[in-house]
Parts: sequence; C-alpha cells; structure tokens
Amino acid sequence: SSTEETRFAASLLQVFSGLAFLLAVVGIYGVVSFGVEQRTHDIGIRMALAADRARVQKEVVGEALRVALAGAACGLLLALLAGRLIAAQLDGVTALDLPTYAATFVALAGAAVFASWVPSRRAAALDPSKALRHR
Repeated sequence: SSTEETRFAASLLQVFSGLAFLLAVVGIYGVVSFGVEQRTHDIGIRMALAADRARVQKEVVGEALRVALAGAACGLLLALLAGRLIAAQLDGVTALDLPTYAATFVALAGAAVFASWVPSRRAAALDPSKALRHR
C-alpha cells in the first residue's frame, strides 16, 4: 500500500504516453496523406512517364521517415537535457538510459513507416489519367 500512489502515477504516465504515441501516428498519417493529396498531379505526371509504383511508394515513405527521424533527433536532444534536470528524481535508472532512448527511437521510426504506408500505397495506385485531371 505504500507504493500504491507511485504505481498509480506510473500507470497514468503509461496511458498518457500511449495516447501521445497514438496521436503521433495519426498526425504523421494526416500530414503524409495531405502531402500525397497535394502532390497528386505531380505523382500522376511521374506515373504517366513510366515511374515505377514501388519507387513512388518508397519515396513517399522515405520522405515521411526523414521528417520523423529529424523530429526524433530533436526530441532526443531535448530528452537528454530534460534527463539532466530530473536526474535526482530518477530511481533505478540513469538520466542517460540508452536502451530506453534506442527503443523509443525505433518505435517512432516504425510508427512513421506504418503511418505513411497507406498514403504511399494510395499514391502508387494512382491512375495517371485521373491524377493529371486532378487540378
């Protein structure tokens, strides 16, 4: 019973971090989907000029992954700085917990690939004639 309040706070933190992760996935999906919608005409021109569907899909996912990794790198720097500020409050872990940072980085990269996969498939499946009439 002495750790009940701490366990509740930890559980609450897990729930909120899970919601934040889900929000990040939905946000990445929305931004990539909007970008594909804005570039429909350009993608249609490339498809009409015999661009490979796999290449179009790879470029859409790659662009989303580059942006997500840049954001994750900025977040990593901020986490390292914040870790130094709360180092005295941490018990059992260090402020520089590399496995946690690595797992978070991999999870965010995976989320970016997952969230951009559907819009990239939609971009690769564009009919060039319809895409050229899109504007």
